[in-house]
Amino acid sequence: MSECIQLSFAVCRIGIYTCFRALCCKGPPPPRPEYDLVCIGLTGSGKTSLLSQLCGESPENIVSTTGFSIKAVPFQNAILNVKELGGADNIRKYWSRYYQGSQGVIFVLDSASSEDDLETARNELHSALQHPQLCTLPFLILANHQDKPAARSVQEIKKYFELEHLHVENAGSLNPAPWMIWKQ
Repeated sequence: MSECIQLSFAVCRIGIYTCFRALCCKGPPPPRPEYDLVCIGLTGSGKTSLLSQLCGESPENIVSTTGFSIKAVPFQNAILNVKELGGADNIRKYWSRYYQGSQGVIFVLDSASSEDDLETARNELHSALQHPQLCTLPFLILANHQDKPAARSVQEIKKYFELEHLHVENAGSLNPAPWMIWKQ
């Protein structure tokens, strides 16, 4: 009987040791890849709200960004380091100073904005699409405020922003950057 008890203890020790190694000794998890994005758009388009929502922060007391902010947006397989640039007229002229090192662009658009603001947003988007540091990067155009009655459809935005000629499959275009419109 003592052999049986000794064997049980040995098996138990091996089991505990194996479990301990599996749980405690395998080292830190491998680092998730990180990607640097720039988030641009006019004031009031919803850049700060978007990033706050992605980070799980409270939507209350959101204040427009007056300069720039950086947020790490964690996902299961990656971390997005997003530089949000303020969209006021006096700040937009400095956007290009923050483009270096970006690996993608989020352009947030108030799809229910006035005609004047829509024209300004179109000019800013085309300027970003032609910038040497951004022109080959993936672009996400977020058509925000889709819940408002004046919101433009994705088709209207494509037409107004003249995006058809920038389509990914059009390798002969001046700007081969891939883009996508997502409505929220």
